[in-house]
Amino acid sequence: MAKSPRRHGALNQTFLLQRRGDSDDGWGNNVPGGGEFETVAKVAASLIPRTGGEEVTAARLGGRQPYVVCVLNMPVTRQITVSWQLVDARNPARVLAVTSPPADPDGKGQWLEFIVTEGRVS
Repeated sequence: MAKSPRRHGALNQTFLLQRRGDSDDGWGNNVPGGGEFETVAKVAASLIPRTGGEEVTAARLGGRQPYVVCVLNMPVTRQITVSWQLVDARNPARVLAVTSPPADPDGKGQWLEFIVTEGRVS
């Protein structure tokens, strides 16, 4: 029997949560979210593959693989938005872009789920 993604033992992946930091526009003004990605936290998560698809970008066919990420409901995970990304702590070359905000799937307030896709935030 497969483990439920909402059990602590099923949180078998480790990700770095990253969001864009602030930057300077060259004139001394602060630009919120205009800088490089900064690591906010390191979290345990489960990664559940969804049905993939294909898309055409610049006349080239490419595949995309969405996943559902399940994490514990904590103050830092409640802040996640679609401008964030996840970086695999074991393989930093693997980057997942957040494509949906977190949701409480069962209404109990213990877990949050959101959708990510392979690739960087655009």
